[in-house]
Amino acid sequence: MQKIVLQLFRGFLMGSADIVPGVSGGTVALILGIYKALIANVRRGARMLKSIVTGDLTGALDHLKAIDWLFLIPLVSGVGTAFLILRHPMEDLLQNRSEGVASVFTGLVLASCVLVWRQLTTRDTQRLAVVAAVAVAAFVLLGFQAGAVKDPNLALFAITGSVAICAMILPGISGSFIMLMFGMYAAVLGGSITQLLVFLVGATIGLALFSSLLNWLLEHHDQTVLAALLGLMLGSLRVLWPWPNGVGFISDEADEVVRGTELAMPDAGQLAGGVALAAAAAALTLLIVRFANDDDHDSAMV
Repeated sequence: MQKIVLQLFRGFLMGSADIVPGVSGGTVALILGIYKALIANVRRGARMLKSIVTGDLTGALDHLKAIDWLFLIPLVSGVGTAFLILRHPMEDLLQNRSEGVASVFTGLVLASCVLVWRQLTTRDTQRLAVVAAVAVAAFVLLGFQAGAVKDPNLALFAITGSVAICAMILPGISGSFIMLMFGMYAAVLGGSITQLLVFLVGATIGLALFSSLLNWLLEHHDQTVLAALLGLMLGSLRVLWPWPNGVGFISDEADEVVRGTELAMPDAGQLAGGVALAAAAAALTLLIVRFANDDDHDSAMV
């Protein structure tokens, strides 16, 4: 029971991050040490769906049995609970306290960078070059943010879903921000049932394809993947830089996007407040990780 409650809490933290257009639930999964298990279970689910589509019911049953449901169900339940509880409060915070929200999540990502650096045991020239190249590429690409698309067609919903879901499981960039980049954030939040179903179909296809590739890379090129993820998180700090608009948001006007990739320097008072929030968030993140690791160690000793 204790493991289920802990998994619900982990899912809640992931869901809380995914709401913000600048932080990925994958970052939280990486922080909490469940990232590889998450990707492995997602891949098994993707294989099950593939077997069902191809009519291989025996294979689908085998993949169904291979999924760790005690890991996955509480985690997904926690993500859904966070979305239902925090969606509207987070929207208010993004509109009224966007710089503070960005500062808090900057601390979270900086703490996660420290944790990934500790896992990156092969710090040779090749891996450091990967870190630098991915960080620069992410920083540049994340500078593009489109205005809201008016009357998008169904194909754009499918494409947005397939790309956004990949970002949601990658540490360093959120699916919400991908939707902002595509100008589809408002359209997805206010989409019709048909549009949302097409979005989910695109997300399912994207997740099935990407999770298998990512799982293979983690199994065969673990250190290089970690280097790339570290670079991605460092580059994503462009989105999280608190000033002038935090991570950006959709305003009260459905077709207006307040950009979250513009960069400005704060005054001394704002800087002190932002640094304090980021430091507190980083310390809390490291404390949560230590608690989770101690809990897993204690459970293993029982």
